[in-house]
Amino acid sequence: MTEHLPVLQVAIPMMAALVSALIPRGRVAWGWAVATCWIGLGISMLILGQVLAGGTISYELGGWAAPWGIEYRIDHVNAFVLLIVSGIGAVVAPFARLSLEREIEPSHLPRFYAAFLLCLSGLLGITVTGDVFNLFVFLEVSSLTSYTMVAMGQDRRALTAAYRYLIMGSIGATFIVIGVGLLYAMTGTLNMADLAERIPEVASTRTVPVAFGFLTVGISLKLALFPLHLWLPNAYTYSPSAATAFLAATATKVAVYVLLRFFFTVFGASFSFDVMQLDYVLLPLGLVAIFSMSMVAIFQENVKRMLAYSSLAQIGYMVLGISFASVTGLTAGILHLFNHAVIKCALFLAVGSVFYRIGSVRISAMAGVGRQMPWTMGAFVLGGFSLIGVPLTVGFISKWYLILAAIERGWWPVAGLILITSLMAVVYIWRVVESAYFQPAPGGRESAREAPLALLLPTWALIIANLYFGIDASLTTGVAIEAARALLGVGS
Repeated sequence: MTEHLPVLQVAIPMMAALVSALIPRGRVAWGWAVATCWIGLGISMLILGQVLAGGTISYELGGWAAPWGIEYRIDHVNAFVLLIVSGIGAVVAPFARLSLEREIEPSHLPRFYAAFLLCLSGLLGITVTGDVFNLFVFLEVSSLTSYTMVAMGQDRRALTAAYRYLIMGSIGATFIVIGVGLLYAMTGTLNMADLAERIPEVASTRTVPVAFGFLTVGISLKLALFPLHLWLPNAYTYSPSAATAFLAATATKVAVYVLLRFFFTVFGASFSFDVMQLDYVLLPLGLVAIFSMSMVAIFQENVKRMLAYSSLAQIGYMVLGISFASVTGLTAGILHLFNHAVIKCALFLAVGSVFYRIGSVRISAMAGVGRQMPWTMGAFVLGGFSLIGVPLTVGFISKWYLILAAIERGWWPVAGLILITSLMAVVYIWRVVESAYFQPAPGGRESAREAPLALLLPTWALIIANLYFGIDASLTTGVAIEAARALLGVGS
C-alpha cells in the first residue's frame, strides 16, 4: 500500500467529495470531511518521511512510464507543500462545523464540504503531479471549488467577490494553458523532468520566452502578486470564515510552489534569472507589495480585510526570497510558505471565533472583546506577534532568513525595508489589540462569552505550532534548505 501513497493522496479526498455531496445531513458530511482530511495528513507525513529517507519518489499512473504516461513526482519541495496543505485541511475541518452552521444555510452544508474536499484534492494534485497539463487540470479543479466556497458567504457581496475571483482566475488559467501549449509545441512533451531536458535545445527560439512570459503572468494572477491581486481582498473578506482560513493558508501557497516549479525545475534557474532576468521583475514587485499592501492594511476597519491585505504583503516576502535566486533566499521563501500558512490560518480562525460570538469582525465592534473572550484574543495576539516577526515565533525565522539573503547579496536597503514593513505590521495588529483590550464593550454586548472549545482547539493548535516551530525550527529549516538546494541544483 505504501507504494501507492502518492495517488491515494489525491484520490481519497476526490472520492470523498463525491460521497459528501450525497450526504443529506450537514454534521454527517462534516464528520466525513474531518476523517478524510486526517487520513490525508497521515499520508503526507508518510510521504515526507519516505522522501527524507530515500530521496525523490516517482509514481507512474496506470503503469505507463514517463514521459508517455502521467507521473507523480515528489521531492523535498512538494513533499513539504503536501504537508502544509493537508495539515491546514486537517485543522480547518474540525473548526468548520460550528462556524459554518453560524454562516451557511443547513441545506448547503453538504455541498460546502464537497467543495472543500474537492478543493483540497485539487491543491494536493497540483503539488504532487509531474505533468504540466495535469497541473493545469488540478489548478482548475481547485479554482472552481474555491469560487464556490467564496460564493457561499452570507454577505451578498460574496457573490461579486466570487465573480471577480472567477474572471481573474480564468484569465490566469488561460495564460497558463497558452504557455503550456507553446512548450508542448516546441518540445513534444508535457512531463516536467522531460521538459527540463528539452527546453535548452530550443531556448534560443522566440516561442520559449513567450511561453515563459505567459506562464509568469498566469501564475502571478493565481498567487495574487501585486499588481494582479485585485481578486483576493474581497474573496477573503466575504467568504465563510472556514473557507477564508483554508484558502488563505493553502491556495496562494500552492501557486507560489507552481512558480518555483516552473522557474527552477522546468525552465531552470539559469534561463529564468540569467537569460530572462526574472529577478529584475520579481524584486521590485515584491518590495512594492510588502510596503504598499502593509500600508493599505493599516487603514482597514474590517479585520478580515486587514488580514487579506496583510496576506498580499506576505506573498511579497515569498516572492522577494525567490528573487534572490540563492540557497538562503529560496530557503526563506519556502520557509515562509509553511510559516505564513500557520500564522494566517491561526489568525483567521481566531477572527472566525470572534464572528461566531458577536456577529461582526469590524475593529469598532470588537471593543472590549479581549476581556470577554480572553482565549480567543490571546490566540490572535500571539498570531499577531508571529506575523510581526517577534523572536520565538515562526514569523521571526522567515524574516531572519530573508534579511540574511539580502545581506548576502549586499542589498542593505532591502534588509532595512523588510524591518520597516515588520514595524508596519505592528501598527495594524495594534489597532485590533487596542480596541479589544483598551476600549469598553458596547452596552448591548455585555453577555458575549468565550468561543466554544470546538473553535478554540484548532486555533490554539496552530498557535502552539507557531511557537514550537519558532523555538525549534530544525525540521522546517532543514527541509527548506534541502528543497532550495534541489531547486538550484546545488549539492549538500
